[in-house]
Amino acid sequence: MAIDIKPYQVAVSDEALADLQRRLDNTIWPDDPGNEDWSYGVNADYLRGLVDYWRTDYDWRAVEAKINAYENFRTVIDGVPIHFLRRKGKGPNPIPLIITHGWPWTFWDMNKVIDPLADPAAFGGDPADAFDVIVPSLPGYGFSGPPPRAGLNFWKWADLWHKLMTEGLGYEKYAASGADWGAMVTAQLGHKYADHLYGVHTMHPMLLNQFDATRKWDVTDRKWDSTVPMPGGGATKYVAHYAVHVLDPQTLAYSLADSPVGTLAWLLERWRSWSDCDGDVETVFPREHIITSTMIYWITRTIGSSMRAYADATRYLWEPSHDRTPWVEAPTAVSFLGGENPIGVTPPQRIDLFKAGPRVHAYNAVQFEAHDRGGHFGYYEQPQAVLADLRKMFRDRRG
Repeated sequence: MAIDIKPYQVAVSDEALADLQRRLDNTIWPDDPGNEDWSYGVNADYLRGLVDYWRTDYDWRAVEAKINAYENFRTVIDGVPIHFLRRKGKGPNPIPLIITHGWPWTFWDMNKVIDPLADPAAFGGDPADAFDVIVPSLPGYGFSGPPPRAGLNFWKWADLWHKLMTEGLGYEKYAASGADWGAMVTAQLGHKYADHLYGVHTMHPMLLNQFDATRKWDVTDRKWDSTVPMPGGGATKYVAHYAVHVLDPQTLAYSLADSPVGTLAWLLERWRSWSDCDGDVETVFPREHIITSTMIYWITRTIGSSMRAYADATRYLWEPSHDRTPWVEAPTAVSFLGGENPIGVTPPQRIDLFKAGPRVHAYNAVQFEAHDRGGHFGYYEQPQAVLADLRKMFRDRRG
């Protein structure tokens, strides 16, 4: 069956925005004693100020127009709805590049790199480095909407992406980049579909079988972490959301789906603690972007389905497509950002740590880059570093 791709415009109804306004105005606030340092979680005074901005100053329609300035599309592949935006490359030989986000990201976290990748000359670059840029929303995220069934996870998403790129968009060969869940999807593409890839780029080179752990809810029990220290702040950065998302995400979803402020708080904790912001999240994410990201989860009713990806990764364990090594046979570029380095580890030492650990043998790694700054959200936090790494990786791999 042919894949039917249709143009799409984001158009949130006035009724939905009015309902959101009522919920924000009528928020029931908990008390928050002794939490000036955020040690109990999101600080109430800061959150109140952010919500006041959302209520009185934030302009969704202006953001909606920015999103719609790109070509947006929706399609259905194997019964799964998928939204993506596309910017065609301007240059002598653009190659297709699919960029995949993670949690708690949205496709809009890529907005700083899309245009420079597609039209490098307009940003002082070489037009020979141009890409056709495709940025999808993961199934269960954003404008892809909730998936029609349970059980979808990163290695099944990769099959959808490959069909989108080859059968839907007609590319015989393409490049892929990703971080967080996007790194897992990208690695799976490089594992299963290496012959169709110019190469892959990742900021989080993880093991594809990492969810096959004894204590699947415990982020510290993953195999690929065994010889690599956790970044600054230790495992506390990741334990809370991971355990809940693996064990009972649906229970939390009832609260978050009913409260925009609850959704904002759950996401905000990760943006602050995972970014390279030194405790001041707005040094990385402007208020408009914080609220826009929350809005995309809220208006699409996907906060619950986005969290389920963790549970489905542990319930439906990775099934290898071959037993060769490295698992990821596609040429791989790895970018490390300094804000995620273990305490006391310099950027060059980060590369050495990776090469000494178990993950290096899973990848056909041909390029390593380490940067001084940047946290978990590299495409948004350090776009120039990511652009440079992507261009370098694919400059001589365009066929």
